[in-house]
Amino acid sequence: MTQLKQTKLATRAIHGSSMTDQHGSPHIPIYNTTTFGFPSTAALLDVVDGRKPGSLYTRYGLNPSIFALEETLAGLESAEMAWAFCSGMAAETALFLTHGREGIICIGDAYGGTLELLASQLPLLGIKTHLILGSELDRLDALLATGAKLVFFETPTNPTLELLDIRAIAEKAHAHGARVAVDNTFASPVNQRPLELGADFVVHSATKYLGGHSDLTAGALMGSKELLMPVWNWRKNLGSMIAPEAASLLSRSLRTLVVRVKQQNAAAQTVAEAMAKHPQISRVLYPGLPDFPGHALAKAQMDGFGGMMTIEVKGTGDDATRVADKLKLFLLAPSLGGAESLVTQPCTTTHHGLPPEERTRRGISDAMLRLSIGLEDPLDLIADLEQALS
Repeated sequence: MTQLKQTKLATRAIHGSSMTDQHGSPHIPIYNTTTFGFPSTAALLDVVDGRKPGSLYTRYGLNPSIFALEETLAGLESAEMAWAFCSGMAAETALFLTHGREGIICIGDAYGGTLELLASQLPLLGIKTHLILGSELDRLDALLATGAKLVFFETPTNPTLELLDIRAIAEKAHAHGARVAVDNTFASPVNQRPLELGADFVVHSATKYLGGHSDLTAGALMGSKELLMPVWNWRKNLGSMIAPEAASLLSRSLRTLVVRVKQQNAAAQTVAEAMAKHPQISRVLYPGLPDFPGHALAKAQMDGFGGMMTIEVKGTGDDATRVADKLKLFLLAPSLGGAESLVTQPCTTTHHGLPPEERTRRGISDAMLRLSIGLEDPLDLIADLEQALS
């Protein structure tokens, strides 16, 4: 694995695990096994006490299918270690309960479930949470001074694609002794690697680009061994371990991650440029457009602009709903990052749980449609959008 650290991302995505199959298969098989036997009590205790690596019990993550996945995940984000979870929300929950008990600051827009967890549920456990907009970064020093030890944010954000400066925020947080966690789901490691920019943790809904085929649910958390080891017991006792079947599917998906995302980058750029010229679209939020507010930052901290964009239809929320309902190639469905293109209206799905006034405060209008660009020909996607907008 040491030699692989010097290789490019596409190589690490395929050869990221040092584990091999005894029969010569390039893929670690599915160890659909709950428990593993030992030749002696001494051998069992070596694994239980951490003196030697080995498989023990799948709910603990001590399973070859999971080991192989986690090694590859770590390599993709230039991390020392990675933990796999049954979902992205499970990964975030374990992170927050481990490293956020002294207070969490969430910057900017985020997935609706994340905002609900931070605003409504973690405070029930006595965890102080602070939600600020990306335009309110001048409040960060004062909030850090209250003792909050974890700063969390997405970049690009969901659904407005707002860009936040990872390096600048990390420097400020570290000056106060706080850690920084970045949700890298929208960008994927192909387009952005937050640990290389100073973040301490990277979290993913692996259901999205890492999985890439809309056929698995998983999450991932990457970082240093020192910071991730305390998360292990939370994952174990919350019961949020990924299943071996999902781990194997995710390992399969990672082998094509780079080619998939690069294709989606190119297609999204083509679609965004076409929509920016359409008379029925008031604005297009996509980091690859020169007039996008975060374009310069995207060029500085990203290697690609991603496959996600948000368009705002001229008119009302009902007008946007009619456009979404008329689309034929775009599947009307939540989630993102798959081979098929998806459309969702944030006010009815991802951010439906937020009060209308809070959506307005965050710049999320009812006329917005979030597009996840898949692997179809972009000209066909443009034609589908044009017929729906007509």
